[in-house]
Amino acid sequence: MNKTHILLLSWLCLASGVQAQKAGGISPQMLRDIVKEQQQDPASNALQNAVAANAIDDLTRNRQNARALDTHFSIETRRQSITDQKQSGRCWMFSGMNVLRADFQRRTDSLTVSFSQAYLFFYDQLEKANLMLQGVIDTGTKPIDDQRVQFFFHYPIGDGGTFCGVADLAEKYGLVPTEVMPETYSSDNTARARQLVASKLREFGLQLRDMVQKGKKPAAIEKAKTRMLAQVYHMLQYVIGEPPTKFSYAFKNEKGVATGEAKEYTPMSFYEEVVGKPLNGTFIMVMNDPRREYYKTYEVEYDRHTYDGHNWKYVNLPMDDIEQMAIAALRDGRKLYSSYDVGKQLDRKRGFADTENFDYGALFHTTFGMDKAQRIMTFDSGSTHAMTLTAVDLDAKGKATKWKVENSWGADWGQQGCLIMTDRWLREYMFRLVVPNEYVPEKVMRAYQTTPVMVMPEDPLFLPDE
Repeated sequence: MNKTHILLLSWLCLASGVQAQKAGGISPQMLRDIVKEQQQDPASNALQNAVAANAIDDLTRNRQNARALDTHFSIETRRQSITDQKQSGRCWMFSGMNVLRADFQRRTDSLTVSFSQAYLFFYDQLEKANLMLQGVIDTGTKPIDDQRVQFFFHYPIGDGGTFCGVADLAEKYGLVPTEVMPETYSSDNTARARQLVASKLREFGLQLRDMVQKGKKPAAIEKAKTRMLAQVYHMLQYVIGEPPTKFSYAFKNEKGVATGEAKEYTPMSFYEEVVGKPLNGTFIMVMNDPRREYYKTYEVEYDRHTYDGHNWKYVNLPMDDIEQMAIAALRDGRKLYSSYDVGKQLDRKRGFADTENFDYGALFHTTFGMDKAQRIMTFDSGSTHAMTLTAVDLDAKGKATKWKVENSWGADWGQQGCLIMTDRWLREYMFRLVVPNEYVPEKVMRAYQTTPVMVMPEDPLFLPDE
């Protein structure tokens, strides 16, 4: 091929590329206009070099907000040991069990207990596997690209959940002490085992869809599902351990000294001793979702407990109402399950969350101006992490100025395992709170008891806490 042909071919390729430019794409003129908008000066070049070589948070840290933290709280619940969820998404279970063990200590005054997350997590995973398989059966006649079918295959199993799961699981399977069923490598580091179980569930799901579409009898499908769950149980045995059916245990005081002879327990008899009553019906979950009407109750369809427990139900409230219930419960010494978008404006080194911790806008010569409702609707913000609300500081007028939570990232993290948050941060990034019934005003309880509006699990705010 001679030089003329090469030049002609190159021109044709270029012309073809220009003709292929579709409306809405980045044209050469648009790119030139974009480049013109960029600052070209020594200060801008220096800033680019600094950003390229450093962590963004280090460059945007608000030094005026980095003063020593005020760690005094006018209302604070009794301290307890800090837990560590390690590399797992079980924050909801750790926070829920923090509440249960705090209630036990408060009731007995001197006794302490630590519950096994591994034990309940075993059954949580088994029930989530059942949710996926039964959901595939129930939607077996729908096409594979149906939104609901896609939901089950896309999210066959996960670590996350809410306090509703703690209540359902503990009532059904009981509780055991940490010493009886300690953590394993895979319960602390869940990613690989979860990936393998998810892959097996997707394979099983295709087999169940095939049975449904071939008109197999329900009894045969149920038998096949049981065999599949037996395989999942087998995998969970290996990675989490075999759940105990009975054990011996002696309660200890705060100094770690046994207070009596060891007794024989089953998980259910241990639950009856440390909790003493059904959990469901003793609390409500409240939510702050400014996209939706307040004083209305909502229920998340196809929550993880659809078949083996209760769907996730909550009443939507303004933050003022949520804060007043939280203050009343904390004043009475009650710790509370709560959840947040914890990654926003979090100073991890100090264990401090405030809306003014970092000035990202100044670094990039812009603003980040969405409000809470806009952040939710665009998937920019949502509940990502559950923690245990333990303290509040009130000013002279009784208004909250800051709050504290027990985290589950280990005792060495943050403020001795805790996180301090300003009230302005909490109002922007808190989403859920579980409140015992005795602290719920009559108006809120009436709203909670109305027929709920059903909402879909794909909603940006209904990802489970991890």
